[in-house]
Amino acid sequence: MAPSEQSRHSLVPGFLYSSKTLSHLNNNTNHGLPLIPSSSNASHSSSSSSPLQDGAKSPVILSPKERIRMFSPAYYAACSAGGVFSCGLTHMAVTPLDLVKCNMQIDPLKYKSISSGFGVLLKEQGAKGFFRGWVPTLLGYSAQGACKFGFYEFFKKYYSDLAGPENAVKYKTVIYLAGSASAEVIADIALCPMEAVKVRVQTQPGFARGLSDGLPKFIKAEGASGLYKGLAPLWGRQIPYTMMKFASFETVVEMIYKYAIPIPKEKCSKNKQLGVSFAAGYIAGVLCAIVSHPADNLVSFLNNAKGATVGDAVKKIGMLGLFTRGLPLRIVMIGTLTGAQWGLYDSFKVFVGLPTTGGSAPAPAPVK
Repeated sequence: MAPSEQSRHSLVPGFLYSSKTLSHLNNNTNHGLPLIPSSSNASHSSSSSSPLQDGAKSPVILSPKERIRMFSPAYYAACSAGGVFSCGLTHMAVTPLDLVKCNMQIDPLKYKSISSGFGVLLKEQGAKGFFRGWVPTLLGYSAQGACKFGFYEFFKKYYSDLAGPENAVKYKTVIYLAGSASAEVIADIALCPMEAVKVRVQTQPGFARGLSDGLPKFIKAEGASGLYKGLAPLWGRQIPYTMMKFASFETVVEMIYKYAIPIPKEKCSKNKQLGVSFAAGYIAGVLCAIVSHPADNLVSFLNNAKGATVGDAVKKIGMLGLFTRGLPLRIVMIGTLTGAQWGLYDSFKVFVGLPTTGGSAPAPAPVK
């Protein structure tokens, strides 16, 4: 018995990777993603499965180059690997900017501006000091990236299936927001210990040279639980950041293909699609930096000062300072970072034969 249209719709929510409408699911392709002919996988079917009719298609969906099945464990593993590549390398590359930003947040009298901040660091620590804390940065954000992107793809598909085909299109932005928030809760648990060590190493000269001696010193001073002291502020920073990062990226990509590029996404070259990913990622990054900046100041303050509380941070920094201290540098850093992350992530997906993220606005499923 051939799969029902409802089951086909739940397999690939129409807005995820293609500009084709839901009505095209009746054809031999599923939103640009070919279905496997039943003969190609008949030997893998269990004896309890109902045989497919002649000429019917199995509802197993492959990536365009037929290397990885869409929404299979291998697919989510590939997305997680892309997240490691995307987040770990980019955050490590901007360690000098992050170092100046953290010190501007902790000691604004000493680090008064971006240029003077670099000058102070160069004078006191030398050029080598610009990459202080790069190891916990690389490890922490690699783990975070794996969880962030892998679980986002999982939750986006999961919530789309729960909503059903029509509601998945109608409420796609809600699905982006819910999927990214769910993924970030998990991702920050992976990031938090390395973030705590990174901030302490970067903002307290002499505390430690890096992760190898910084982690034991931190645990000795604060206890193992101290590594998660900043988890709640980290969630406060990263969850709004990630919700904005993914929802705005998906929306901007859709708008670019709708208004700026005169041809459908599937007819664009891969290089053009990756250019769209970078541009949309940069715009999303600027919005992310503004939304999450108060919590970023709190995270830096709490991880730098032993026994400090959120109330202490607000009292010392002030409400205005929470929103503005270090913001211009963070906009530049996060805009570039997010654009590069989306570009690298989609480049990795293309490399392994997967489609780039996002697409043009879909037409809603016809009302029956």
